[in-house]
Amino acid sequence: MHAFQRLPRPLPALLLALLLGGCEQPDQLGQIRDQGELRVITRNTPTTFYQDRHGHTGLEYELSRRFADSLGVRLDMSTADTLDQLYQQLGSPQGPHLAAAGLTVNPQREEQLRYTDPYLEVTPQVVYRRGNRQPRQMEDLYDKRILVLRGSALAELLRELQTEHPDLVFEESDSLEVVDLLRMVNDGEIDHALVYSNEVSVNQAFYPAVHIGFDLGNPRPMAWALAGTRDDSLLRAVNDFFQQVRSDGTLDQLIERFYGHSDVLDYVGARAFARHMQQRLPRYEQWFRQAGDQYGLDWRLLAAMGYQESLWDPDARSPTGVRGLMMLTLPTAKFVGVTNRIDPQQSIFGGARYLVWVRDQLSTEIPEPDRTWFALAAYNVGLGHLDDARKLTSGNGRDPNRWIDVKDHLPLLSKKQWYSQTRYGYARGNEPVHYVQNIRRYHEILQWVTQPLAETAQLPEGEYHAPGILEQLPRGI
Repeated sequence: MHAFQRLPRPLPALLLALLLGGCEQPDQLGQIRDQGELRVITRNTPTTFYQDRHGHTGLEYELSRRFADSLGVRLDMSTADTLDQLYQQLGSPQGPHLAAAGLTVNPQREEQLRYTDPYLEVTPQVVYRRGNRQPRQMEDLYDKRILVLRGSALAELLRELQTEHPDLVFEESDSLEVVDLLRMVNDGEIDHALVYSNEVSVNQAFYPAVHIGFDLGNPRPMAWALAGTRDDSLLRAVNDFFQQVRSDGTLDQLIERFYGHSDVLDYVGARAFARHMQQRLPRYEQWFRQAGDQYGLDWRLLAAMGYQESLWDPDARSPTGVRGLMMLTLPTAKFVGVTNRIDPQQSIFGGARYLVWVRDQLSTEIPEPDRTWFALAAYNVGLGHLDDARKLTSGNGRDPNRWIDVKDHLPLLSKKQWYSQTRYGYARGNEPVHYVQNIRRYHEILQWVTQPLAETAQLPEGEYHAPGILEQLPRGI
């Protein structure tokens, strides 16, 4: 056969259009659904994505998982070591579909990227080490060692400010994360870092010498980023998703879950907690672990309760007659079979037994982790007052099964116009709110510092090491 063949006669225009139309490739959203997989790139940080003893977690992970579920596809989440690497992978042909990594909208990148509608606002903040002179304005940063993440919008912000402040000098790093910057400020290795307010809030208890100097500008929108293409099908789907989780309260609930307890510990409280972890907790850890195993509770949650109740002091006593490490009332102690409230082992097991009993009395409609926060609140204020607060919550059009809504209504129990409408009357409603917030913060720290230890190994008696916060305490203070 000859190497060249006669071309076929042109097809009629209508038939050609039909054939071509039938061969059209699906848009990006259609391809994701066909492949059954959403690829998301993120950062391994406490504000985005990390692993705890239950598996993957973090605000960006929880949002990404829910978005993938809404599309009916599997989530494939990967991490980038640096921001530059993240942006490079996002723009590669077979790279991730989107970046959910605690990114703020950066006008310098808008030619290459497309940002979704924002879901959070964060403020750039200059931080410094306690004991040093507080910076209050840009001029206070001259001749100081300042560090910021390379490739971040904050680095761009400092470059812009250099036009007005030529004496401002700063360094960029692509080998560090925000937690490293905060540690370096905490330990006096650098003078200042520029980070976002949510990052300071989540990490401040681990770096108690870090303080906020001043806000550098107005709040900035945080959003997901997509590679810049003409196809906006995925962008529309993400924006629809955020509109949905914003309207149904899911977004607020997740923000409360990861940030709602992050401002509990101040400098003095963080140092005291660290010392007590070293000096007191080793005496009782084995009983917290055993009680946790027996009653299906995280031993660190029980330990956090014990610290909130008594600072791990088995002889603690309140003016109202509650006693012991878990501060049990006499009726409660009798109810759970505790014969000696100042016996730390009895107190810990009794507290665990009572917490489980309280949790079992709650409505089955309350999901975790809210169910645990409700149980803690009831442990503190009683099931009756908690039920009153849930009814007030429902009456005001909020969800009585969500802690973020009920915690706003518990303080109303101390106001006559509200408690007069309830069955159980007056209660110091602020107390259970602070109680839960404190325990959540202590629990988070205990998870952080004990995570590297083998969960199944029992430490030798009297030996305890908490890597993290103890080493991060400022030297020389």
